[in-house]
Amino acid sequence: MGRQLRIEYPGAYYHVTARGNERKDIFKSNRDREKFLEYLQSAVERYGAIIHVWCLMNNHYHLLLETPHGNLSQVMQHVNGAYTNYFNTKRKRSGHLFQGRYKAILVEADEYAVELSRYIHLNPVRISAVADPVNYRWSSCADYADFRKPPNWLKRDFILGFFGTAECDAIPKYRIFINDMLGKEAESPLVQAVVGTILGTPEFVERIQEEYEERMLQDRNLPMPPRTTPKVDLERIVESAQAAFGERKRQAERVAIHLAHRYSGLKLREIGARFGLKDSGVSEASRRVTKELAKDETFQQAVEKLRKELVM
Repeated sequence: MGRQLRIEYPGAYYHVTARGNERKDIFKSNRDREKFLEYLQSAVERYGAIIHVWCLMNNHYHLLLETPHGNLSQVMQHVNGAYTNYFNTKRKRSGHLFQGRYKAILVEADEYAVELSRYIHLNPVRISAVADPVNYRWSSCADYADFRKPPNWLKRDFILGFFGTAECDAIPKYRIFINDMLGKEAESPLVQAVVGTILGTPEFVERIQEEYEERMLQDRNLPMPPRTTPKVDLERIVESAQAAFGERKRQAERVAIHLAHRYSGLKLREIGARFGLKDSGVSEASRRVTKELAKDETFQQAVEKLRKELVM
């Protein structure tokens, strides 16, 4: 079986997870968890990694991290390697601790980071470890909610920036964003990843494919993401948005631009031509809708219903 594709470049964002071998626990004590966090801190200090979100479960962990130096492999070799050495030495064992290599999904941060942060922070709730994620000690949710002093190696600014420019405004809004999904069944945003490797708009996926196609062709062990992604006709998107939002014509147009950016497969200039916008205007309009979705549950439900109708 071929190895998972590793796409590395400066400034890339990733959702990273690793499970215990045979699904066994990788954290058996609080000291184990504390030690793992120490290795995250040293990855920040030594290799320049930026940790945006983290969550430690008994037999796996989740990270949303950024690599300004394009060195994901180096960062993860340090974290997983150092922790495995610690774990094995402490318990006088040898062999693999983790089930294969870590899994890393390249993420289009502007579009998907906020939703991923909620998905990660709600992991303890999904397994009924806690009723409120801020009460789970071993994730960054309590740090985002200001229930404790965040460690200096955790960067909250990027995620909170979607909810306001000032922390005093953004933090309570982010807490509401998390609470809105409590008790609800929600599809993991990770299921939208192309070949389990790239999570983003068709435009983002296409750009990554083009940049790395030559490398993928040279190494046949690397999986080749498909050259086509599911596409929805632009006029169908526009008509569906108009039908869904009725007399709210401006809202319908904004949603249509956002969904076209994600699902039409068209270039920015092609979408812009339909709405009388420049390339940057399309990106900015889509970004604004993403931020509004994070703040308004009713709006989020309406857009999600429309999205499902279109992509299915």
